[in-house]
Amino acid sequence: MKLPSSINNWLSITGAILAIFNLATILSLVILNTFFGFGGTYIGLFIYMLLPGFMIAGLILIPVGMRIESKKQKKNKTEGEVKSWPVINFNNQATRNASMIFVFGTMFLLIISSIGSYEAFHFTESVEFCGKLCHKVMEPEFVTYHGSSHERVACVECHVGAGAGWYVKSKMSGLYQVYSVLFHKFPTPIPTPIANLRPARETCEQCHWPEKFYDRKVKNLQSYLADDTNTEHDIQLQMKTSSAITADGIEKGIHQHISADVKIEYKTSTNNRQVIPWVKYTNKKTGVTEVFTDSENQLSQQKLDSLETRVMDCLDCHNRPSHKYNFPQNFVDKSISTGKISKELPGIKELSMKVLYKEYSTKDSAFLAIKDKVTDYYKSGHPEVFAAKKGEIENAIAEIQNGYANNIFPYMKADWRKYPNNIGHLENDGCFRCHNDRHKTESGKVISKDCNLCHFIQAQGTPGTMEYGVGGKPLEFKHPVDIDNAWKTELCSSCHNQLY
Repeated sequence: MKLPSSINNWLSITGAILAIFNLATILSLVILNTFFGFGGTYIGLFIYMLLPGFMIAGLILIPVGMRIESKKQKKNKTEGEVKSWPVINFNNQATRNASMIFVFGTMFLLIISSIGSYEAFHFTESVEFCGKLCHKVMEPEFVTYHGSSHERVACVECHVGAGAGWYVKSKMSGLYQVYSVLFHKFPTPIPTPIANLRPARETCEQCHWPEKFYDRKVKNLQSYLADDTNTEHDIQLQMKTSSAITADGIEKGIHQHISADVKIEYKTSTNNRQVIPWVKYTNKKTGVTEVFTDSENQLSQQKLDSLETRVMDCLDCHNRPSHKYNFPQNFVDKSISTGKISKELPGIKELSMKVLYKEYSTKDSAFLAIKDKVTDYYKSGHPEVFAAKKGEIENAIAEIQNGYANNIFPYMKADWRKYPNNIGHLENDGCFRCHNDRHKTESGKVISKDCNLCHFIQAQGTPGTMEYGVGGKPLEFKHPVDIDNAWKTELCSSCHNQLY
């Protein structure tokens, strides 16, 4: 086919080969990935981001080479008029051929580019892109996400949300994250992006909205004591998520905190919002306001004025909705209750806690230590058990290692100690950040620590000796281990977060 003579240069030819080769590679990979599942997670990175870049670079080289070659040809002319711009003459067959190739080639590439751009957008919004592209850095978030109730909700639904503005912000932030990973500038662990999170009303409330009716629910909690027989202790709680009409009138529920009738504001003196010295409650119907300050954490008015005033929303309690780092006692209790760890192994609960509360430099060293310590414990301390229940011991080792892998990440220094969970009050202060009997108004009114504000106990005890409430009356909590009345005066987390 006759084409302009200026195309006969190595730069344009190289560009054409580069563009054609990458286009053919893209089309081949799309077919292989679509029909045969070739390439796995990372194939999208090549199809929609890397290879198109090389293809466009090749296309740019073609006119650049032609322009350079055209200038050379003009410079070598000794006769005739020298023109600085090319002459487009459709009576010339070479010009017609080049124009046809340009027009149809451009249309074809525009169609391919639009499809590629669309797919590139979806790829960069996918869970695999967020969680696997920087595998070691994002491993804790990716693993805990798959263990959460939001596993089928894409990362961007919460971290970005709808709208072009937040999409652009996320991509700009992503550029810095890429830089941080490439040059190892990221902190360990990665701080929770509390300050930059989009308000819950613009993300969470697209599915969970305050006007929706939240019924009360019953929770059955199974736990096992750290004794030789792994004594089971059960508690059945009714969670007061919604308000209810009782003989004494309307009993407010937990979600009263985000009721349209009230406004709760607070100030925090720490970056992770775990210390709250000031709370303001406003009744929107009556206009009455009450200010509560922590009597054991008094701040000057000047210091309080310098702190941000935040309106309480869902994420102040539900702060780990998709990336929950479970405490060892919790995931071991679950493994025992489901039979993955045999309850018949003497002292397995206490032994699990001792090996899991140790800090290890790598996952491999943790796995090796778990295997060695559990094996040695039964081999030397309970030889008869080691001989008779070797299979159960091996299963327990595998399950403890699995619990470690899903909740503790030494490379990123990420675990329950670094990421407190504000739902509840056992291992972290959570509710007790405000509900601690210390926050008082000037008139002496306190934010109560009464257990029955948020839930009440319907039943508690060990199987076979359960105590049940009568006539819907709540039971008083009985600590499974005798600590006298310390549970009434101390915060639960002072013991449950420092067990071993």
